[in-house]
Amino acid sequence: TDNEWKEKLTPEQYRVLREKATERAGSSQLVDEHGDGVFRCAGCGAELFMSTDKFDSGTGWPSFVAPMGIAGDRVKLQDDSSLGMKRTEVVCARCGGHLGHRFDDGPRERGGRRFCINGCALDFKSS
Repeated sequence: TDNEWKEKLTPEQYRVLREKATERAGSSQLVDEHGDGVFRCAGCGAELFMSTDKFDSGTGWPSFVAPMGIAGDRVKLQDDSSLGMKRTEVVCARCGGHLGHRFDDGPRERGGRRFCINGCALDFKSS
């Protein structure tokens, strides 16, 4: 329920994961996380991104070239026309939490995609 989410998450996590807000650029310590491990959904714990797929986009948000797993089994993509622009929203396939957006300006040698993810929507588990 909504009350359970509010008890589980910090106010910022709730705004991002449940209300589709965006954290301030550079505010997450995960931007500078370069260890080996897995980035999980802060809402439900689902494993979403491998550290080997993270790169420094210079945007101020953790960025990844691809999610883990087969397309659609870890994250779902949906159209987002808020803010007067067309974007692709990235949500957790398990809990539906808003994670961020996907753009087509990632490293070309790795497929050209950039999954720009709010750091507060993630937890990092080192391996």
